[in-house]
Amino acid sequence: MAKLKLFKQDGSQNGEIEVKDEVFAIEPNETAIFDVILMQRASWRQGTHSVKSRGEVSGGGRKPWRQKGTGRARQGSIRSPQWVGGGRAFGPTPRSYSFKLPRKVRRLALRSALSRKVSQENLLVVDALSFDAPKTQAFKEVLNNLNVNEKVLIVIDKDNTNAVLSARNLENVTVVDQENVNVYDLENNAKVIMTQSALSSVEEVLA
Repeated sequence: MAKLKLFKQDGSQNGEIEVKDEVFAIEPNETAIFDVILMQRASWRQGTHSVKSRGEVSGGGRKPWRQKGTGRARQGSIRSPQWVGGGRAFGPTPRSYSFKLPRKVRRLALRSALSRKVSQENLLVVDALSFDAPKTQAFKEVLNNLNVNEKVLIVIDKDNTNAVLSARNLENVTVVDQENVNVYDLENNAKVIMTQSALSSVEEVLA
């Protein structure tokens, strides 16, 4: 089993913890990571784009000129797509871009992203992140103690409100609980900091 260093909030080391190789030490599957990120980004699209077809544009009820004898091309409505002010042919209509991937693929992508962070030594584990009150400066001191200056993802225990409120004003800091760990955030941040209990929960689900 792989071993990770365990830190305290003050930056001092507090021993080591063992993690399962099938979650944190696999060969990253690039295809699974790509597909899951594509799925996440697609689900964020609003899909509210809409244009009017020739049947939805007002006017154009009368045939502009007779069918034959004018020397001009036959026309049935001034709201046909080839006319200025006419409807749009095959234009975008409201739709959902979201799609689903098998659970095995989604979990493989999560394990791959976590394993890559471990192999690059960009995953830090702290025993706990506890704050007496919401205070941005206190959270900033924790990051300084851990020598984290890059874009960072913080994975905390659920209902740790003080930690969420303390970090929300910090630039390049994303906070999620253990139930909302996702591939996009893991790949979009240079460093990942996880509490020990959050790590155990994620490991239990993915093992």
